[in-house]
Amino acid sequence: MSGRFVRASKYRHVFGKPTRKEFCYDNLRISHNAWDTNLIKANPEYLAVNWESSGGGAFAVIPLNERGKLPDQIPLFRGHTAAVLDTDWNPFNDRLIASASDDGKVFVWQVPENFTLYTDAEEPADVSPLSKLSGHTRKVGHVLFNPAAENILASSSGDLTVKFWDVETGQAPITLKHPDIVQSLSWSANGTMLVTTSRDKKLRVWDVRQQSVVHEYQGHEGAKNSRAVWLGEHNRIATTGFSRMSDRQVALWEPGRKDPIGGFTSLDSISGVCMPFWDDGSNCLYLAGKGDGNIRYFEYENDKLEFLAEYKSGDPQRGIAFVPRRGVNVQENEIMRAYKTVNDQYIEPISFTVPRRAETFQSDIYPPATGLKPAVSAQEWFDGKDGIPAKIDMESIYEGTAPREVPADYKPPTAVSSPIQPPVSKMESTPPAATRAPPSTVSDQKASMSAIANKFQDNEDAEPSEGESSPFEEVSRPAPRAAAPVSVRTSLPPASAGKTPSPTTFQTPVQKLASPVRTTAAAPAPAPAPSFPAAAAASSAVGSVEASLSQITQLLEQQSRIIGAQSDKIQAQSQIISHLATEVETLKKRVGPGPQDQSERIRQLELELEAARS
Repeated sequence: MSGRFVRASKYRHVFGKPTRKEFCYDNLRISHNAWDTNLIKANPEYLAVNWESSGGGAFAVIPLNERGKLPDQIPLFRGHTAAVLDTDWNPFNDRLIASASDDGKVFVWQVPENFTLYTDAEEPADVSPLSKLSGHTRKVGHVLFNPAAENILASSSGDLTVKFWDVETGQAPITLKHPDIVQSLSWSANGTMLVTTSRDKKLRVWDVRQQSVVHEYQGHEGAKNSRAVWLGEHNRIATTGFSRMSDRQVALWEPGRKDPIGGFTSLDSISGVCMPFWDDGSNCLYLAGKGDGNIRYFEYENDKLEFLAEYKSGDPQRGIAFVPRRGVNVQENEIMRAYKTVNDQYIEPISFTVPRRAETFQSDIYPPATGLKPAVSAQEWFDGKDGIPAKIDMESIYEGTAPREVPADYKPPTAVSSPIQPPVSKMESTPPAATRAPPSTVSDQKASMSAIANKFQDNEDAEPSEGESSPFEEVSRPAPRAAAPVSVRTSLPPASAGKTPSPTTFQTPVQKLASPVRTTAAAPAPAPAPSFPAAAAASSAVGSVEASLSQITQLLEQQSRIIGAQSDKIQAQSQIISHLATEVETLKKRVGPGPQDQSERIRQLELELEAARS
């Protein structure tokens, strides 16, 4: 029985839609470095790609509107002396990006205004870094901006430290000593906590400004890398990793609880690392496998990760990036968009869409998204202040106007509940409609008429025949009193007791009309007098029905005769046509290519045949 019930969800039918090759970003040289990273990062304006280059490390920035095959020579962001391992966009400035390299440096870059890959120069000019952050002694594997504070950047290095930089000043006031090499890191929504996974298979939650580990758990037991992502404003963490038998797993954690909620869930036995991505607007978790083309997505509800669907592709990906929610196409009901690398040669956009036919803004699937205004400044964050950034109403993006800011705890009004209540109150305020008696049927009317006729016959037999002439004269004189039955109807309940409602309505005026006659004439005469009109009406109604039935019968018989005559005529014409056709064929066989008069005769017969057919 459980298979018949389906969990209700707005995102249950979300599907991934690939992009044709001519609309992808082609002719790329994506880095072949073996470091476990996502290789690409995206924001609503640009796409950053770790580039395979000689003479030092570099990465490319591609405007999202420049699709197709890119030029062979494009401007690169050069400055590192070794391969670029990771990049990250500033969440509050779409032109600011940070990079981490194998040379142990962290650089901050600014994309030039009106940046494009198509230039007239034979050798495009490369972009230089805006600032250089030095402090790590070994390679820097990850960089990640704070999602709530302005210009706060976290970087993890092979020297077993995690530094927190103030990008404006170039200083790192906070440094965490990590027991082992960090494999992934993720911020909480308010930017106060940081979760890390490391090579020692431990999951750690840090209070960054206290420089201490708040929680530490045993994570996935497999030898391969594990990842962690904070589920936005929820106090939950999702991790991906491997079991001892090298099965890929996903787990949901609550800070302060040693074991994952519901245990470790096995996904499959593929060897590639699962890269998790969280969408705070739809409460959906996306898992993209490195080395395969599948992307699974789950919905977080009631402390469970409910499986929604899976996007399958035959093209494996080494790197993937998801655009922030404020960059999706609201007009097409797109709730998320991913960019995946294919064969290290081109990047393919994948649009995740809710299938709906409505041509208006869908507020239920587009809650407010994080905007471009940070909650606190860098100095305020270091001083201990925190908060949730202001959000923007997605309806303003749908309308094409400037993004409209709303409070961080703003909930859009539900457009479904308001139209439902007025009909209920309207139905409750009109109870007379439910108490109205149903209209009388034909059978009820026949019964009432027959009852009147029977009463009339009984009265006629009981009274003498000599009083039959007087009631007509008496009824004609008090004719102005025809409206009297309305006032007497309430005075006759004993007379109507024990009878059905339909006969009562006919009998009441009969007794009412008898009362004035009783005062002016003899007592036995008044009762049968008013019964004559009702009996006459009943007989006339029956007669009209019989006349109508006889007319209908005559019409049906007449139409049957006409149809029969037409069928006989059609049959005769068919016989003539078949006879002519047989004659034409016989003459054709006999004559062959004969003289001119025979050909004319045959032609004439063919014309007659065509005329007969028409």
